[in-house]
Amino acid sequence: MRGRWRQRRSAGEDDLNITAFMNLMVILVPFLLITAAFSHTAIMQLSLPEAAAPDAPSPVTKRPVRLEVIVRGDAIEVGDRAGGRLRRFETGPRGYDLAALNAFLIELKRRFPRTRDITLLAEPEIPYQVLVNVMDSVRQTGSENGRRAELFPGIAIGDAPPVTMKRKKG
Repeated sequence: MRGRWRQRRSAGEDDLNITAFMNLMVILVPFLLITAAFSHTAIMQLSLPEAAAPDAPSPVTKRPVRLEVIVRGDAIEVGDRAGGRLRRFETGPRGYDLAALNAFLIELKRRFPRTRDITLLAEPEIPYQVLVNVMDSVRQTGSENGRRAELFPGIAIGDAPPVTMKRKKG
């Protein structure tokens, strides 16, 4: 009697059927490999702006330039932290004039070839895509003669200071 029961029990057990799982893997593995090949992550090294140092005379006779690009709703301002604003680019009907900004930064790079760092300050309501476009203009030149040259790759990001003086309309 016990022998029959064992035979029935072993005869009733089937092997594990994994055919459906194998079919799923045959489809998923190539799909995952194909999509993984096309996903690229671009990483830019950014840093926070340095804290403002107190106004103390520097032992170095020629002070280093500390460039800032301030992105406002109505303009882009380029300046030196200690020297003040150098140039202001008003927005036009097409938006920000990034070509003029890039041309001015090329001129600054010629004047200060060793400077690699720049601070990008933006107002809170500036769209993210505008910041990316400004970073691209600050980091490298446009394609002149099929070449791109490095301008200021050390970008620090921060909040723009509030406008201190309101202009009168009219």
